[in-house]
Amino acid sequence: MESDSDVCSFCRIANHDTDTDILLSDEQLVCFRDVKPGATHHYLIVPRMHIDNCKALQGTDVPLVEQMEKMGRSILEKNNISDLDDVCMGFHIPPFSSVPHLHLHALAPTSKMSFRSQLHYTPKSHWFITVDKVLSQLKTHGKVK
Repeated sequence: MESDSDVCSFCRIANHDTDTDILLSDEQLVCFRDVKPGATHHYLIVPRMHIDNCKALQGTDVPLVEQMEKMGRSILEKNNISDLDDVCMGFHIPPFSSVPHLHLHALAPTSKMSFRSQLHYTPKSHWFITVDKVLSQLKTHGKVK
């Protein structure tokens, strides 16, 4: 029998087993605030189904990633982020994932992020990949390189 400590923290959030405030949700995804925000607006979009990380994605997961991006844009728009050119959405590349459950970071405004946050959550980082790049690689190669 699994103890609570054995269950993925994001799976617990997706299953409503925590007091985390779910901001948006649908049948596949949940969205909530990052507990260590790297920007004024920093949200995580998590699939209810456990997927380890972006490297575990396959070409058949394109619709899931597109839905994650759509929910990321929705939560930003809901919070009056109108300049979508000042937004960053992406994933950490293993082994630099803090939680071993696929999660899309949606951050804004990127122009006001600290240097440290930019190193962690933008294409300037070697361990962060944008959602656009993930989608491109999945569509081209069927996997994330």
